[in-house]
Amino acid sequence: MAYNDSFIKAGFKQHVDRLPVWYMRQAGRYDPEYRKIKEKYTLLEICKQPELAAEVTLMPVRKLGVDAAILYSDIMNPVASLGIDFDIVKNIGPVIDNPIRSAADVDRLRPIDVDQDLSHIMETIRILDKELQVPLITFAGAPFTIASYLIEGRPSKGYIRTKEMMYSEPATWFKLMDKLGDMVITYVRHQIANGGKAFQIFDSWVGALAPEDFKYYVLPTITRIFDELSDLDVPKIYFPGVSSGELLPTLHGVKANIIGLDWRVSIPEGRVRLGDKFAVQGNLDPYILTAPMDVIKKYAKEIIDQGIQKPGYIFNLGHGLFPEASLEKLKELTDYVHEYSEQAISAQKVHLK
Repeated sequence: MAYNDSFIKAGFKQHVDRLPVWYMRQAGRYDPEYRKIKEKYTLLEICKQPELAAEVTLMPVRKLGVDAAILYSDIMNPVASLGIDFDIVKNIGPVIDNPIRSAADVDRLRPIDVDQDLSHIMETIRILDKELQVPLITFAGAPFTIASYLIEGRPSKGYIRTKEMMYSEPATWFKLMDKLGDMVITYVRHQIANGGKAFQIFDSWVGALAPEDFKYYVLPTITRIFDELSDLDVPKIYFPGVSSGELLPTLHGVKANIIGLDWRVSIPEGRVRLGDKFAVQGNLDPYILTAPMDVIKKYAKEIIDQGIQKPGYIFNLGHGLFPEASLEKLKELTDYVHEYSEQAISAQKVHLK
């Protein structure tokens, strides 16, 4: 089978004959086969077994026909190398045994040691590099999102402790941002060196910030991450998470190739807010997958029609898949995006002639 590079082309705003598709959390609990694996192993236990983690990564590529794989891992994995003890607790998420609450706690964080502490993840990437006929997307959690877990001690709705540190102890906050930024840069470099073909920085919860606070407290670190990784000749994705539409105009100076959009901002409006500087990916509301297939296709068609108006569009969801999603509907949606976009792009070319 020929290598499918449509995701890479779209990420660099090059012409594609049909839109590439992948889904955030595409290797996950909506798949009955994966749920059986999870009956035996936790997420972290799977990550520590490269052959198994690679197999889970491959499952949606085989079953759905998506145009990119995303590494089966968790944004918290590199944090253990810093000296943070955590667990991923069912129905809660990351729970931190030793939350960061002071400057002394930040000072105790060690530099990341990928070779010593994360060799199993690098081995998973090397296995996938040999197996895949589509690009492998690797990833890291963005400093704000990681910090919110480290400071709160678990997922939060209000981020009160996080914002308290930002506003009350800015020197401590920026020292933490610097250390987490260093972690992301080192981790991503190792991922790409071992066979990653693109990477995404997940900033799932940064939409909790006002634009001015994002610009002051977070954006300098995001800018530094992408500046320091700009020599990597791979698509670089920044996903500012949900409810982040107001942050998009602040991203013009970030050296990413692709910005992920959630469903609250249309593709055309997202492009306007981003100054047309980036390829975009998104932005179907994941919960539309609860609807009948004709409704799903109606929403997908509208997004595709918007996406193909300019080069540089990748079909995705506006956030991750949820456990109740249907594998069969996802497969049908993937086929529909491929088939309809191919027809629409072909008709567009004829019209332009």
